[in-house]
Amino acid sequence: MGSFSLTHWLVVILVIVLLFGRGRISDLMGDFAKGINSFKKGLNDDAAPGSPAAPPPQVTQNPQAATKSPVEDARG
Repeated sequence: MGSFSLTHWLVVILVIVLLFGRGRISDLMGDFAKGINSFKKGLNDDAAPGSPAAPPPQVTQNPQAATKSPVEDARG
């Protein structure tokens, strides 16, 4: 049940070509390829080695956090 015969696939392809036409399918695939290329270009632009990286955010310690908590006071 999982596999189809060669004639089945030929009929399916024929129906798709008749519904959409050869030109429309090729245009659709061309647009799809342009989208993939744009996506890849965007990824490469984000990781460009010439652009300076933003410095990581600085973590500052809260002065109250440096004092002992009540639990630490009870422990000694």
